[in-house]
Amino acid sequence: MINAVLFDFGGVILTSPFEAFNAYERDNDLPLELIRTINTTNPDNNAWAKLERSDVSASEFAALFEQEAAALGHRLDGSAILGLLSGDLRPEMVEALRRIGEAGFKTACLTNNFVAHDDRGSGVDSADPERAVALREVMGLFDAVVESARVGIRKPEVRFYEIALEALGIEASEAVFLDDLGINLKPARAMGMTTIKVASADQALTELEEVIGLKLR
Repeated sequence: MINAVLFDFGGVILTSPFEAFNAYERDNDLPLELIRTINTTNPDNNAWAKLERSDVSASEFAALFEQEAAALGHRLDGSAILGLLSGDLRPEMVEALRRIGEAGFKTACLTNNFVAHDDRGSGVDSADPERAVALREVMGLFDAVVESARVGIRKPEVRFYEIALEALGIEASEAVFLDDLGINLKPARAMGMTTIKVASADQALTELEEVIGLKLR
């Protein structure tokens, strides 16, 4: 029986940053998918991984990311890349999250994030006050929030998922997990979770409604 729904944040609750990556690449005459290529090269110990584990500051990340781009023969602005990650809230996903909680399911947010502005914040705050309020309200809907920047490990490390299950007091078989990256779903599925790869909000909610038997729209 499914008793809990676990959500990735960026690319699930928020729109995907991949479109912003592609726009930056087009605007700067860079190969499409260059940023994702850098992010998936040496994925456990590259600049991106170090940032999401809080092993480096935002400024240190920018320098390292630029070095990784240079190794592939390209120049880009590492600080500008961080600015592409904000995304927009998907109202249909927020409404689904509300309905899921009201129906008695446990919920958790499992996010690989980073500390913004070299502080110890959550990594989801924004310079836009209204946006910051909206994000805090959404995060407040979750029973548990597991952030890579705070726990020092990240998806797809198995321990990251274990922390979420422990926080909710459930077994893996009781959870369904939504993420837009297959690499993050693979260990969750191996642990016994039901998984949904998010290609679009509509597709994901259709699949989730079938899994938990609840109308979400």
